[in-house]
Amino acid sequence: MRVQEPEQDREPGQASARARCPYPFPRPGPLDPPEELAGLRAEPLVPVTLPSGDEAVLVTRYADVRRLLTDDRLSRNIDRPGAARISRNNRMFQDPRINPDPPEHTRVRRLVMRAFTPARVEAMRPFVERVVDELLDEMERRGGPVDLNETLAFPLPIRVMCELLGVPDADMERFRSWTDHFLSVSRYTGPQIGAAMRELNAYIAELIEAKRREPGEDLVSAMTRVRDEEDGQLAEYELQWWCRLLLLVGYETTATQLGGGVALLLAHPEQLAALKADRSLLPGAIEEMLRWKLVGSSVSMLRYAVADIPMDGYTIPQGTSVIPAVDSANQDETVFPRPEVFDITRDASKQLSFSAGPHFCIGANLARLELEVATERLFRRFPGLRLTVAPDELRRQEGALLEGFVELPVTW
Repeated sequence: MRVQEPEQDREPGQASARARCPYPFPRPGPLDPPEELAGLRAEPLVPVTLPSGDEAVLVTRYADVRRLLTDDRLSRNIDRPGAARISRNNRMFQDPRINPDPPEHTRVRRLVMRAFTPARVEAMRPFVERVVDELLDEMERRGGPVDLNETLAFPLPIRVMCELLGVPDADMERFRSWTDHFLSVSRYTGPQIGAAMRELNAYIAELIEAKRREPGEDLVSAMTRVRDEEDGQLAEYELQWWCRLLLLVGYETTATQLGGGVALLLAHPEQLAALKADRSLLPGAIEEMLRWKLVGSSVSMLRYAVADIPMDGYTIPQGTSVIPAVDSANQDETVFPRPEVFDITRDASKQLSFSAGPHFCIGANLARLELEVATERLFRRFPGLRLTVAPDELRRQEGALLEGFVELPVTW
């Protein structure tokens, strides 16, 4: 792997001090950003080793990251000879039958986006509010302490996603295991992951056939109609792949962000007090929690340079495996002053946790809606909510793409 580096950063042939760093970087505490992110922007490119043992480079600066996310010379298709892998056991988002780059990706994305327009998302607000209230009612009936993951953070987004896609309520619990396998970096073996994915694929195929027989107003029914009535717009395998992807990742990222965001507020009582005193701070607080990149590192942003990419003072050579490091960009001092400080009053609207460009998260509007409704109603219902352990005693998941918390014990 060749990287043309800025001359001012080091002498020719001098290795970066961070060249031996494994990525993702470890966290000094469950709610703290990795120490390596502090001042990382002094080097625009940082060589790292991935969990697979393969090498890649992090692009560290906000302006560079944002630019690369819209550059078609940086491909999401890493199913190439010599390209780095995230995991040895799991290909995750890679599928040789699906092109993850424009224009093929854009064609299908436009069809899926019909379900995620601002108007459609806002129309789901009453449903989201009702689900949150039901979950909080049950939480109150049980009494504390409870695990917030199991009582709110995970049940909410999976119920919302299943409602959107038209998945029967009785099948929701099965997705937790399938998602754990799909997002595994090292928790499961290759055969275990393969078995879980075969189960999910069979389920998706059955679900699509059920929607063909009895279509509804859900997204799977709509995509199936496009497949059957608009010849050439959506291949059968594309239909199955997108249904599977939305079911798997459409809820766990929101669940992880919701639980982590609540924990972050509870660990910063002065920020929580400010939010309780002025509920208009909530949208900004959500953006600041997103900037904190609670769901984990940027390893899932792994890309491949299909051509030389000239940057400001350096070049990313063709054939380089590249990670546009959103976690570093969100800590860029030139965009977010004192980035190491959790401050819900700052303008964090430029955070890149939902990515940017052609791969901007299609569910961003829905995720924001769920985060705002759940956070506001949780603290309104339980103003005395608190963790039952010290924040530094929380434990994060290991061996998974998302670095969510194992449990979030709270009482009130």
